[in-house]
Amino acid sequence: MTSAISDPGLPMRGRSVAGSASGGATSKIRFAIRDCSLGKILVAASDKGACFVALGDEPEPLLADLESRFPNARFAKGDADFETLLAEVVRLVEAPASGFDFPLDIQGTAFQRRVWAALQAIPAGATASYAEIAQRIGEPKSVRAVAGAIAANKLAVMIPCHRVLHKDGSLSGFRWGVGRKRAVLEREAGSGGA
Repeated sequence: MTSAISDPGLPMRGRSVAGSASGGATSKIRFAIRDCSLGKILVAASDKGACFVALGDEPEPLLADLESRFPNARFAKGDADFETLLAEVVRLVEAPASGFDFPLDIQGTAFQRRVWAALQAIPAGATASYAEIAQRIGEPKSVRAVAGAIAANKLAVMIPCHRVLHKDGSLSGFRWGVGRKRAVLEREAGSGGA
């Protein structure tokens, strides 16, 4: 089977990773990849809003990640209207404390959505531990489940999983690289959190 995403500059790939239960069932997802100061950024949106933002060094792994998370979706390159969303997401990466004003298509379990809402409540320039997030959602013994929900985040920077640190304040894992996490946190701290 060939890739659902084709780009003249990228090789076709087979699909071998199963997706979520809905897997973007028959939805159309527009996407684009651009350069930003953190490397490559892939932004994807359904008709409901931004549904996937990922950071990386090369486009191929970003495309593979998109395909694996939405295996039943139809993919299309972003059009001129999509460029507005893409520019806003890149602006957010460059100035993460600036916030954003566009809809998100957040897909996850009820528990994940509670965790992600708690992350969105952390102000720019501030951080929290996994245990603090577990406390905030009323599940103080669910620290590992909270970590799993944070790891499942599909919207880099927009759902600010980068603001979660170990209890001792050290940087913890970040799907898009600890160096990128450090850079975003430094940008937020440098802006005074506003």
